[in-house]
Amino acid sequence: MAWLVKDRLQPYRPTRVEPFLTETIKGTIRDKYFPRYPTKRACMLPLFHLVMHEYGYISPDAVDEAAEFLEVSRAEVQDAVSFYEEFRFEPSGKYVVNVCRSIACELCGFEGIKQKISDVFGIGPGETTGDEKITFFEVECLGTCEFAPCALINEDLHGPLTPDGFVRTLQQLPAEPVKAHGNGH
Repeated sequence: MAWLVKDRLQPYRPTRVEPFLTETIKGTIRDKYFPRYPTKRACMLPLFHLVMHEYGYISPDAVDEAAEFLEVSRAEVQDAVSFYEEFRFEPSGKYVVNVCRSIACELCGFEGIKQKISDVFGIGPGETTGDEKITFFEVECLGTCEFAPCALINEDLHGPLTPDGFVRTLQQLPAEPVKAHGNGH
């Protein structure tokens, strides 16, 4: 299986006046993570997990704010955050559907799942439905080969999947996701 390379960086576009790194997010990082790590830089990934949980994506503004907060260069932040496929730089649908394409899932039917999503919803990997309900991504590995083929809908694991069954699951999703209280961070 070949590595897929995609330039995920976008030109800077200011998006809002309010900061993305709220006092709640910064307080969590200061209180819970700064004491656990030898440098502020080491808190970058936990910080962006919180940002992703709050907004669903990481804006250029959040990158700038993180660089200032963690006292590192913007380039260091951008380099780290763009390395991980799980971090997104554009808003996504209400439901983010990550379908695993690892070797186990490939052998157990990933292509059929991908094709059925495309046929029924009219979207391919990296695209969002017109109603902004579902954004579909292929991901390299979800680490749950015993459920192959598998997928995450937001943070809920589904598998083993069949194309028809998984599309029915997606069609039955409520208009608005139920937010879990407390994100475990």
